[in-house]
Amino acid sequence: MSVEIMPPLMFAGLVVFLLMGFPVAFSLCAVGLGFGLFFIELGFFTPAYLGNLPPRVFGILSNDLLLAIPFFTLMGAILERCGLAEELLESTAQLFGKIPGGLAFAVVLVGALLGAVTGTVAASVLAMGVIALPIMLRYGYDQRLATGVVAASGTITQLIPPSLVLIVLSDQLGRSVGDMYAGAIGPALLQILLFLAFVAGVAIVAPHRVPALPPEALMARGWPLYLRVLRGMVPPLLLLFLVLGTILMGLATPTEAGAMGTAGAVALAILNGRFSWKLLREAMGNAMRITAMVIYILIGATVFSLVFQGVDGSHWVEGLLANLPGGQIGFLLFVNAFIFVLGFFLDFFEIAFIVVPLLAPVATKLDIDLVWFGVLLCINLQSSFMTPPFGFALFYIRSIAPKFVSTQAIYRGAIPWICLQLLLVAIVMIWPEAVTFLIQGGTGVDPASVTIDVPPPAPPSDDDAMPIFR
Repeated sequence: MSVEIMPPLMFAGLVVFLLMGFPVAFSLCAVGLGFGLFFIELGFFTPAYLGNLPPRVFGILSNDLLLAIPFFTLMGAILERCGLAEELLESTAQLFGKIPGGLAFAVVLVGALLGAVTGTVAASVLAMGVIALPIMLRYGYDQRLATGVVAASGTITQLIPPSLVLIVLSDQLGRSVGDMYAGAIGPALLQILLFLAFVAGVAIVAPHRVPALPPEALMARGWPLYLRVLRGMVPPLLLLFLVLGTILMGLATPTEAGAMGTAGAVALAILNGRFSWKLLREAMGNAMRITAMVIYILIGATVFSLVFQGVDGSHWVEGLLANLPGGQIGFLLFVNAFIFVLGFFLDFFEIAFIVVPLLAPVATKLDIDLVWFGVLLCINLQSSFMTPPFGFALFYIRSIAPKFVSTQAIYRGAIPWICLQLLLVAIVMIWPEAVTFLIQGGTGVDPASVTIDVPPPAPPSDDDAMPIFR
C-alpha cells in the first residue's frame, strides 16, 4: 500500500468519526492512535516514533500561554453574574431609546463592550438576551431583527480583544498574542460600525420594525442620565485597559493580564454588591469545564497531527493547497469558504486545533503574513456561532426567547448578520491595512508582500522530538 494515500485516508477516517457524533477530542485520539498502530504494522514508521507523544502532551500542560484561557474564562463568568450588563444596557437604552432602532444600537454597543471584558460568547449572548430581548419584543421590535441583533452582538466577542479565539490562534500560528490583539482592533471596530449601519438602514427604510421607546418609558434628558451612563461604562473600560492595555504596552503577558482581569472582575462584583462565595464557585466551575474541554481537544489534535505528519500529511496538504489556481487569492478564497462550511458543524476550538495547523505552513510558503491570516480566520470563525444547525448563539437565544418566538424566526434573523460578517472578511482581504496599521505603524504593508522566514515543520525523528507549537 502506497504512503501517498495514507494522509487522505486518515483525514477521511476523522470525518467519519465526527459525522457519527463521537466527541471531537476522543475521535482525534482514536483516529490518531488507531492509524498509528496500523502504519506501524505496514512499516511506515517504527513504534519508537510514537515516543514523541509524551513530550508533546507535557508541552501542552506546561504551556504558559494556555494559562490565559482559564483566567479570561473565569473573569467572564464572574462579570456575567455581577450585574454589569444590566446597568450598562439600561442606561445606554435610555440614551438611544428616543430614536427608531435605539434599543438595537444599545444592544450592539453594550454587546461589544461586554464582549471586550468577558471574552466569552455565551456570557454576552445570554446576558444581553435575558435583559434586552423581552424589552425589545414588548415595545414592538420585529422578532427576527431582535433575536438576530442579540446573537450578533454576542459574537463580536470572538473578534474583539481580549478574545479567547485570538489566544488560541496565536498559539497555533506561533505569533505574539499582543500582535494578534493589535491587529484585531481595526476589524472589530469595523464590525461594530457595520452592525450599527445595518440597524440605521432598517430604521430609515422600515422604522416600524425597530420602533422608538414610548415617552413614558424614557427618563428625562440631562446630567443624571449622562452620569448614569458614565457610571455604567467607566468600570468596564478601566478593566479593559487593565487587561488589554497592559498586553499591548508590553507590561504584562496574556496570562498575567488575565489574572489581573480576574482580580478586577472580583472587585467589580464586590462594588456592585453581587459577590458571594456561591458566585465564585459557579464561575470557577464554568472556567474549569471550558478549560478541560480545550485541553482535551488540544491533546487529541496533537495525537492526530503527530501520526498525520509521520506519513507526510503536512506535505500532502501543502501540495493540495499551494497549487490551487489563483495563487494567494485562490488559497485565501478556498480557505475562507472551507472554514465557513466547517463552522456549520464544528466550533471554533475544534477548527483552530485541527485545521489551522495544517494551513499555517501553506500560508507561510505563499508569503502571507500569519498575524493578518489569523485575524482573517478569526473574523470568519464568528459565523460558526450563527450558522445552523450547530450555531451556539442560536441555541442560547432559543433557550431564553419566549415561546411565541419561533425557531424559524431565530434562524432567519441570523442571515443578515452572517452576511455582514462575511462582508467584513471581504473588506479585510481587500484592505489589509485594517489589520496591519497598528502593528506596522500605519505603513499599509500588504500582508501578501511580507516574507516570514519560517521553515515548514518536519516530522520528528526518534532522537529529537518535534516541538508542539510552531
